Amino acid sequence: MQIRVDLHDDLVRGALDRLIALGRDPAPAMRDIAAIGENSTRRRFRTQKGPDGQRWKPSLRAQLSGGKTLTKDGHLVGSISSNYGPFYAAWGVNRIYALIHQFGGTIRAKSAGALKFKIPGGGFAVVKAVQMPARPFMGLSDQDKVDIVDILEERIQGAFGAH
Repeated sequence: MQIRVDLHDDLVRGALDRLIALGRDPAPAMRDIAAIGENSTRRRFRTQKGPDGQRWKPSLRAQLSGGKTLTKDGHLVGSISSNYGPFYAAWGVNRIYALIHQFGGTIRAKSAGALKFKIPGGGFAVVKAVQMPARPFMGLSDQDKVDIVDILEERIQGAFGAH
């Protein structure tokens, strides 16, 4: 048994052609997804909240001199960039110290016998190690996921001529 359907409807044929083209080169959608990720990551430095909506623990520097956590000189937020291709969307930072801020961890004195830093109320602390809290800035929030799905739905609807 064999079934064959010949389609002679230009409107439907055009929509299918656009859908096939979208599948062959989703780079425009990937560009938009990468932009969402980059912009959302930058926004976290302004709002001081992680992708899960939890507020970051204020840094000692921000407590001592004001300002925002993870923004002392702006290098970390300034290194956020994105990239995309036909089959990927990516964003991130290029600072080696980003990992300790994203995931937290212990910083230990290496070449010196101790770490020395200012403490609130005046004076200095001298310790062998300090525990850094996680302050996640990378990742997808629930809203990011909704925005990404919206982009994909808009592209698919656009292929069919729906808006």
